[in-house]
Order: sequence, then C-alpha cells, then structure tokens
Amino acid sequence: MTADFKKDSPADARRAAFDALVAEAAACRRCPAMCGRSAVLSERNGRVCARVMFVGEAPGRQGGDRTRVPFSGDQSGRNFSRYLASIGLRREEIFITNAALCNPRAESGANRRPTRREVANCSEFLRRQIQTVDPRVVVTLGAVSLDALRAVEYHRLSLKENVGQVQEWGGRLLVPLYHPSPQVLASHRREAAQLADYKSVARALGLAAKPDGARRREVK
Repeated sequence: MTADFKKDSPADARRAAFDALVAEAAACRRCPAMCGRSAVLSERNGRVCARVMFVGEAPGRQGGDRTRVPFSGDQSGRNFSRYLASIGLRREEIFITNAALCNPRAESGANRRPTRREVANCSEFLRRQIQTVDPRVVVTLGAVSLDALRAVEYHRLSLKENVGQVQEWGGRLLVPLYHPSPQVLASHRREAAQLADYKSVARALGLAAKPDGARRREVK
C-alpha cells in the first residue's frame, strides 16, 4: 500500500486492501494463548470509508467473539448502541474494531485484559485499519485502546485526564472515552457521565468537517 493510496485509489482498491488485511488477521498466530480463536475483523466491523472509527479493548467472549461483530451480543454492546443513538449515530455509519483482535481468556474461560504483548502483536493491524478506513475521527473505548494508539502515532494522553476531550492526533481528531462495560459503569464512569462524554464525539465530527485552520483553533 502506497502513501498515495487514500487520495488516488478508487473505492474498490480500498475494499481490496481491507480484504487483504482481513485475510492476514485470520491467518495470524502470533499470540500463543489465542491460537485457538480467530480475529474479529470482517465487513461486519462497519463501513470501510466511515468518518469515525471506534477502537475497543478486545472482543468479549459473549460479545464480539460469539457474534463476530465488535460490541454486540452482550451488555457492553447494548450500552454502546445506546450511547451511539444518543448522538444520532447508527452502526451502519461507523467502523469499530479492537486493540486486540482476538478474545483473550483466563484459564477459567472468563474474559481477561489483553497483555501488552498481545496488543503489540496487533498494533500493525490497527495501524493498517486506520490507514485503510481513513476516518476523520478516532474514538478509543478504554485505557487499553488509548494506549494502543501510541504504537500507531505517539501521544501523551491519559484516559483519566483527557476523557471526553477532542484532541489533534496524527492528522485526525481523537476522543478518549471509557469502555461501556457494566463494570466500568458501576465503578468508574456512570451512565450520565458517559452520555455527556459521547457529545464530544458529535462535536469532533462537526469539527472534522471544517477547514484545518478553523478546526485547530477550536480543538481543546
């Protein structure tokens, strides 16, 4: 893929690049603990030319790993859909992926957080997804995905300090948000705060439509 791909190639070339990436992810065996599972990456992740890309942590056992659609089929997915609807976004308008493309599980079979190595193993897939989809706005869902973006384009942001802020990042706008899981809702970021945070996504989409100079003056 060349640096001029996004400017000069037609939609079918973008789709071909994405399909090649899907095939590579499906064949990946870099993480020993995940070799029995498959990457949740396909056309079901959303629009390949979406204006906004959401990046989560990893597919959940009862969610994306089962349904093959990130943030669907479990309570995290239902919360996420509700938050999208609160700002007038539909799943059909977005692209959504994860910092780790396969479901990490503990020995008990329960979900676990992906290790730094597992996230690092997927960093090239994340970089190429961003390059191929070319969203104007990137939204991270949780600290793991915000940290994962550092391997794509370095930043100094932290979830605690920058949640809900619209930031310039790699020629795009970045909005760090908390994960929509029931555990996070109960312990870190309540419903009302999360709903307020999502208004920053709507603001970012509005800013992204403005000329670069005007956008930079308004981003804080």
